[in-house]
Amino acid sequence: MTRQPTAPAMPALSRETATPDGAPQRIALRRSIAMRAALAVFALTASWAVYSCVASWLGAWQAVPLTLAALALLALCSVRHDQTRPVALKIGREGIAAWGRTGVLSVQGRITGCAHWSDRLLVLTVTPDEGRRQALLVPADAVPPAVFRELAVRGRRRAGA
Repeated sequence: MTRQPTAPAMPALSRETATPDGAPQRIALRRSIAMRAALAVFALTASWAVYSCVASWLGAWQAVPLTLAALALLALCSVRHDQTRPVALKIGREGIAAWGRTGVLSVQGRITGCAHWSDRLLVLTVTPDEGRRQALLVPADAVPPAVFRELAVRGRRRAGA
């Protein structure tokens, strides 16, 4: 009989997300190029839809100012979204916490739901002890691959529990 080597049990947090003493550390979120590209495509598509609808009523040249206004509004909203997104995560044993640009805690609680789209985007539903559930978007290019996998596994486990 051959003896199979046994691997030690994996820690609750991977080495990438834990300090040497085992406590979780903050993980910096990079700006997601994929999310920015998706927002830009959305803004252009919505602006084209505004132009198509308004041009049939007012004419091609009269529709341009309204189209540009819609594009400007969507661009401002996407910039605001980019400024309010979390810039740091902390994965704990019982949940997750996310901090904004100013250092203010924006999301904290237990992971209660998960949507995972083809290794590109992870949407975690975070439920605090008190208050409403919040969605936390984690693009794959915003965190290291090991952290993204860990979040996906935790999300799936917590969503099924």
